[in-house]
Amino acid sequence: MQAPPPFEAKLCAPERLGERVRALPRPVVFTNGVFDLLHRGHVTYLARARALGASLLVALNSDASARRLGKGAERPLNALADRAALVAALGDVDLVTWFDDDTPLALIRAVRPEVLVKGGDWRVEDIVGGDEVRGWGGAVRAIPFEHQRSTTDLVERIRHAAEARRGGASGRPSRE
Repeated sequence: MQAPPPFEAKLCAPERLGERVRALPRPVVFTNGVFDLLHRGHVTYLARARALGASLLVALNSDASARRLGKGAERPLNALADRAALVAALGDVDLVTWFDDDTPLALIRAVRPEVLVKGGDWRVEDIVGGDEVRGWGGAVRAIPFEHQRSTTDLVERIRHAAEARRGGASGRPSRE
């Protein structure tokens, strides 16, 4: 049997997070999200986040947490284990964990990152955990989007392409 790929060492169950974070170089940058279908916007965002510190911790919404975000009943398309593996395989990411709550606030309090980041669609004052991070002397940033990409838009494009191949939303062949 082959040894697991090296990126799997970056996966960390929430209950082991404390010991793993202590081993990370500081400052630690923390971000979170679903990261369902990775695209250029995601990887650029994560690269920019990583540049703000010495290590990057990404916390993923669990499948149940992601469903509660209201992005659609079928989301996430990729299960947590697959999303975590893909994010962990990225060179800019140092550690990947997950949370089942609606927000990552408990993880943020446990990790005490020096830098907390979210994407440009968030106002800095609305970022969950921002008050806590600023309270212990850390920084909170919203990273502007560089590539207008959206997983929701990508899912819609895939859905429309599938419907077109089937002959429309009814599933019946078109009569042309």
